[in-house]
Amino acid sequence: MDLRKTEEWFFRVLMFLSTMVIAVSLFMIIFSVLYSGLPHLTWEMISSVPKGGFYFGKEGGILNAIIGSLYLSLGATLLAFLLGLPLALFLNVHLIRYRKLVNGVRFVMDLLWGVPSIVYGAFGFTIMVFFGIRASLLAGIITVTLFIIPIMVRGMDEVLKSVPRGLLESSLSLGSTRSETAYRVYLKQSIPGVITAVLLSFGRAIGDAASILFTTGYTDYIPTSLSQPTATLPLAIFFQLSSPIPEVRERAYAAAVILMIIILIISISSRFFSKKYHKNKINF
Repeated sequence: MDLRKTEEWFFRVLMFLSTMVIAVSLFMIIFSVLYSGLPHLTWEMISSVPKGGFYFGKEGGILNAIIGSLYLSLGATLLAFLLGLPLALFLNVHLIRYRKLVNGVRFVMDLLWGVPSIVYGAFGFTIMVFFGIRASLLAGIITVTLFIIPIMVRGMDEVLKSVPRGLLESSLSLGSTRSETAYRVYLKQSIPGVITAVLLSFGRAIGDAASILFTTGYTDYIPTSLSQPTATLPLAIFFQLSSPIPEVRERAYAAAVILMIIILIISISSRFFSKKYHKNKINF
């Protein structure tokens, strides 16, 4: 048999098996969560906060954790977006001539992306102790923002790198400044990818527990200010799964179902907006 054909057949089989392993693993995770959580998911659980005896299997819900997760993840994603987008545009428009500097910044971002989230949580807790800040929604937002900024910046950076260099040269030749080129040309070309980067960051923010374990605290109430502690769905799942009471563990799986549904809604929304703005892209 021809060596080239054998090699091609081998890698095709390898890619197929890899795809099947990933697909089956994902299906098993989703199925196990839905199978364990859907039967115990009720309207009372979604629409009410914990009441007396909730952690002993009595009445109440996790509305506090749902609202807290949305407050935390949306606040962190917005703050990371406001800081990350200018940085990504600056790298690809203003610093494009300084290749070594840009590569150095990308290398640092890759390193920060690989740092475990618990390290960010420990760093945030250290800063809180130093400044005398209590566990609160604001402390959690700042910590999660630091955690997802490298993810968002590198996601946007990879999209901006794909913008044709000719657009930059054409825009500058017509008298536009680099800032105008960045926000009016590059950003418009990269909106679908930017939305994807924001989605990826939001998913990491809403699903992470380690970075907020020491910084946000936990409460049975819905926070009304940034200085109050807040509950989140990952922490609610973590605390309830460690309970010896079966009813409480069942609610943990139900909370996991809610978390999966929220991420699914965000994913579908991002697909919709990506297709809506894709028509603005210029093809060469």
